[in-house]
Amino acid sequence: MKNMIRAAVTVCLAEQARRGPFVFHQELPAACAAAAELGFDAIELFAPSAQHIRQLPLQHLLTQHGLKLAAVGTGAGMLIHQLSLCDADADRRQQAENFISELVEVGAEFQAPAIIGSMQGRWTEQVDRATAMSMLSGALHRIGSRAAKAGTVLLYEPLNRYETNLCNTLQQGRELLTACDTDSVRLLADLFHMNIEETSIAQALLDSGSSIGHLHFVDSNRHAAGLGHIDFAPVAKALRQIGWQGFASAEAFPLPDSHSAAKHTIQTYRQLFGNQLA
Repeated sequence: MKNMIRAAVTVCLAEQARRGPFVFHQELPAACAAAAELGFDAIELFAPSAQHIRQLPLQHLLTQHGLKLAAVGTGAGMLIHQLSLCDADADRRQQAENFISELVEVGAEFQAPAIIGSMQGRWTEQVDRATAMSMLSGALHRIGSRAAKAGTVLLYEPLNRYETNLCNTLQQGRELLTACDTDSVRLLADLFHMNIEETSIAQALLDSGSSIGHLHFVDSNRHAAGLGHIDFAPVAKALRQIGWQGFASAEAFPLPDSHSAAKHTIQTYRQLFGNQLA
């Protein structure tokens, strides 16, 4: 039986995101060594820019430790530069799209998708909901097309209501992707956000099926899976039912510390998936 789930862990290289929900906040060589030692298959990278990634000995480190690159985050565009795809200013929107597109290109070099989360933005008094959704749909279509040409896909992440007022559930995300008229954008299902917004996490996964391209496997309190109140048994069952194959990535706070959070995550993966974990 082909392995279904591959385990990934987040590594943050942006100093401005030191308080963010990433398991490792340290130099990349040490993070890769720790991830491999604990049994992860891949890392998910949150970096300040595409240029920053290109300056890293990333391929060497991945090869050295037998790791893959699961995905690259784009949130630094919002965090550092306050860029979003729904900005009222057209020049700022183009800057946001360029920032993401550059990360798409560098990710594609490692067969890894880029994630659009916080950079989707939100509708405001200056940009009403319909206009913002149209802006977002158009940007996803264009960037998704670039991702396809580069040999990868783009990941779109519905966020909870406190982080965006655009798409909060997987169903809303699917409706957006339909409007984008592209096959090169997939959904990122983040269990933290889903715990807030979905009536049933498991049912949302079942309903979304092949639309899902990536999973943030984390608990209700954004701690490592198993340290909150999410019931993971039906989540694991739903993933098996849809035959989902991809990365389950720990985007969690490094609590009580990075090593403990990573170790608890991999232990929870193994308990849930057994020999279906790569």
